[in-house]
Amino acid sequence: MFLLLISNFSFGQNLPLSKEGHVSVLTCGLGNESYSFFGHTAIRVTDPANNIDIVYNYGAFDFRTPNFVAKFAKGDLQYFVIAHSYNDFINTYNYERRSVYEQELLIPQEAKQKLFDNLNTTLLSEDRYYTYKFIDKNCTSMVVDVINKSLNKKVITKKEDTGITYRNILFPYFDGHFYEKLGTSVIFGTKVDQLGTKIFLPFELKNSLEKITFQNHALAGKSKTLLNFEKETPASWWNNIYTYIILLAFIVLINKRFIDKIYIFILSLMGIFFVSMGFYSFHQELAMNYNIMLFSPLLLFLIVFSAISNKKWTYKFAVLHLGLLFIYTVFIINKAHFFIVLPMIITSGVVLVRIAIKNKKRIPIII
Repeated sequence: MFLLLISNFSFGQNLPLSKEGHVSVLTCGLGNESYSFFGHTAIRVTDPANNIDIVYNYGAFDFRTPNFVAKFAKGDLQYFVIAHSYNDFINTYNYERRSVYEQELLIPQEAKQKLFDNLNTTLLSEDRYYTYKFIDKNCTSMVVDVINKSLNKKVITKKEDTGITYRNILFPYFDGHFYEKLGTSVIFGTKVDQLGTKIFLPFELKNSLEKITFQNHALAGKSKTLLNFEKETPASWWNNIYTYIILLAFIVLINKRFIDKIYIFILSLMGIFFVSMGFYSFHQELAMNYNIMLFSPLLLFLIVFSAISNKKWTYKFAVLHLGLLFIYTVFIINKAHFFIVLPMIITSGVVLVRIAIKNKKRIPIII
C-alpha cells in the first residue's frame, strides 16, 4: 500500500476513492501499560473496489531516538503518523486483549477524498512529525485536527465534561494503578486544573462523535464493536493504597528522628525534581506546580540545619513549612487529588510538629 501511494504521488496524482470507500474513526480500549492507560485513536480508510483497508496512526514514536527519555521528559520528542494494514492493526489489539470500536464518518464523497488525500500527503511529507503534548497534541487531537481540516470547519468539538477539569477527567483512568495516579497527581501543575474544554482522550472523541451533527445529519454512524474485551484491572501486592497508608503510618508511629529525616529528605528531592522539570520541560502540564508546597526543596535546609544541630533555624524552617502545609491544604481542598495526598499532608504535619517541638528554645521558669 505504501509503495502504491508513493507511485501515485510521484506522478503528482492522488489515489481516487470509489463510491464504495468508507472513512471511520477507530477507538481502542484501555490497557495496563502506562502508554495505554487512556486508549488510542486512529483513522481507517476502506475501499473494496481499490483493495484498500488501511489504518492511519498518529501515535508512533521511536525508542531508538537518541536521548529518548530526556527528550520525552523535556517535551520535544517527535511523534509521527504511520500507516498499517487493518489486519495488522486489529491483530495487535486482539493480542493485547483491548477492545476496538468503529464509527463511520457520514460525510460526502468529496470530503472523504479530501481527508484521504490529507492523510496521504501528511504520511509522505515532513508534516508526519509532530511534537507530542499530553493535552494539546496527541493521537486523538491530531485525528480531530485532520478531520476538521478536511471538512473546512471546526465540526468536531467537545460535547461533554466541559465543566470539569482535566485532572478530574484523568482520575478514573488510573483505577488499579495507584502509584501512577499519585505520581501524576503531584507532578502536574495548574494546567490540568483548567476546565477540560478540548478533546484530548480517545473516548472523549468517541462520545462526542455520537452527538455531533454535520449538514443536518449525524456526523458519524452508530458505534460498531470490532473487538470486545473486559478491561482486566491488575492486582498488585504493592501498587495499592494499603502499602501507601502502611508506609506513612509507620513513619508517624515509629517516631524516630532518622526516619523523620529520611522522609523529609525524600520530599525535598522530589521538590527539587518538580522545580527542575517545571523549568526544563516544554510540557505545560508540569509548569506552575503548586504541589511543591508539600514537596518543598527548602526542606533540604531543614535537614542541613538539623544535622549541624542549629536548633534555631531548624525550628524556623519547620514552622515555615507547617505554614506552607496549611496554605497547600486550603488550596487543594477542592481539587481532585485532595484525598490521595491527604495522608502525606497529615504525615508531613506530624513530622514537622515533632521537629519543631524538639528544636524549640525552652523558656526558663524562675521560681
